[in-house]
Amino acid sequence: MLPKNRLNGLGSLSIAVVLTSLMACSAPADSQPPRTENHHGETHGETHGETHGDRHGSGHPTLAIPTSQPQPKVSLTVHPDPGQGWNLEVTLENFAFAPQNIGRSNLTTEGHAHLYVNGEKISRLYGPWYHLASLPPGRHILKVNLNSNDHGTLTYGDQEIAATAVIDVGEPQP
Repeated sequence: MLPKNRLNGLGSLSIAVVLTSLMACSAPADSQPPRTENHHGETHGETHGETHGDRHGSGHPTLAIPTSQPQPKVSLTVHPDPGQGWNLEVTLENFAFAPQNIGRSNLTTEGHAHLYVNGEKISRLYGPWYHLASLPPGRHILKVNLNSNDHGTLTYGDQEIAATAVIDVGEPQP
């Protein structure tokens, strides 16, 4: 929970959005993905596409989407919550949330998402909205990736299907 004075600090909050795509994933290893930073106190951002996330560190298998099938896509939009924290909006394309099928046969067109903050899995997502109550001051990397019914990380063209956003949380204003 954020203390009341932290809410006043939202004006100093800025969102840096890390834009990723299949093209960024195919770039040379030493190149950086395009980045946009917003330092005007606005607290929203959006990303699309795939990232080079740690597919193997999750302990879950991967499920490759055949390239003959439409590519599933995910985007992440961060909205400031009027009370405290942020509301994360997850938008899907060629994929559907299907919490009723967890543990059942895998389909490449349905499943759920996992939310990571700074590389740590925070929650499963079974729908398009998630409330993130608070974060301490500093830079935080949010990642949402798509997962099959058995929790396998979905990949397309050997790239994890995920979206990321970077939130820079300022110190609370006195």
